[in-house]
Amino acid sequence: MDQDTGGAAVSASPRDRLLDAADELFSRDGIARTSVDQVLHHAHVAPGTLYAHFGGKDGLIVAALRRRLDRWDRVWQEAIDAAATPAEKLLALFDAVSTYRGRYTPGRGCAFLATSTELPDLDHPVHAVITAESTLLLTRLNRLAGAVATDAPATLADDVLLVYDGAMAGLQRGRTPDPLGHGRTLASRLIQNVVETE
Repeated sequence: MDQDTGGAAVSASPRDRLLDAADELFSRDGIARTSVDQVLHHAHVAPGTLYAHFGGKDGLIVAALRRRLDRWDRVWQEAIDAAATPAEKLLALFDAVSTYRGRYTPGRGCAFLATSTELPDLDHPVHAVITAESTLLLTRLNRLAGAVATDAPATLADDVLLVYDGAMAGLQRGRTPDPLGHGRTLASRLIQNVVETE
């Protein structure tokens, strides 16, 4: 039976509360520094609930990151769909991060890169999710860049991705002014240079 350790009303399912707690705590404090007990306390559930749903901490890590990837995919696609031009659709990557951070757990940077750093063992099951996120980034950016650049769209996609990675690192470092806004401006200049030379 679930326990309410904080006395607060909880309406989400125990599984969702565990995923919410994991997402928040892993993003804020890191995976290694977050104990199972901290997740349980934050989610207001008993240990058996975590093990019944996820089998343990590793299963919870994978499920939380998979949910983040699914959410990120949807938010990014929404930003692309809302953009009016091919160039704006390519820049929607930066807009989507801002939307995601406002809608879900902000985090300190890229949860996928952070997880990869904390769990470098490639045999860990979480690496399938990390690989899926990298594939999503590369595939979608290449497709969007192809609508902007007829010559070397892969180079433009790689350049935008490099700027994006730098902006995410800036978030991790807490840099000011807004690294996402600055990254979007730099990426916009890259795109404009490509358009002007074609």
